[in-house]
Amino acid sequence: MKTEHEEQRDLICWFRQTYRGVRIYAIPNGGQRNRIVAARLKAEGVLAGVSDLHVPAWNLWIEMKRAHGGKLSPLQRRWGDYVESIGHTFIVGNGFEDARDKIIKLRC
Repeated sequence: MKTEHEEQRDLICWFRQTYRGVRIYAIPNGGQRNRIVAARLKAEGVLAGVSDLHVPAWNLWIEMKRAHGGKLSPLQRRWGDYVESIGHTFIVGNGFEDARDKIIKLRC
């Protein structure tokens, strides 16, 4: 089974080949950090729950999960609710294929 990292990597590769010129970027919010680094990042504006990926041109936020077994945290759900409340789109990609299919459906 692929890791969330591998699923997200595959999505980025597909997206950049499919939608050339449309920018997608990762928000490196997760991962293990020591307390000093975590405090610095928080002071700089890092916010728990922010989605993994953003496509500014489409106001699209993507939270990536593994194909099986991943679930949203309460903070991630609140972020999704927030961006939807301001008219943006929020999707949860349960693996690369699910995220790809949801993006394709949005673009139709």
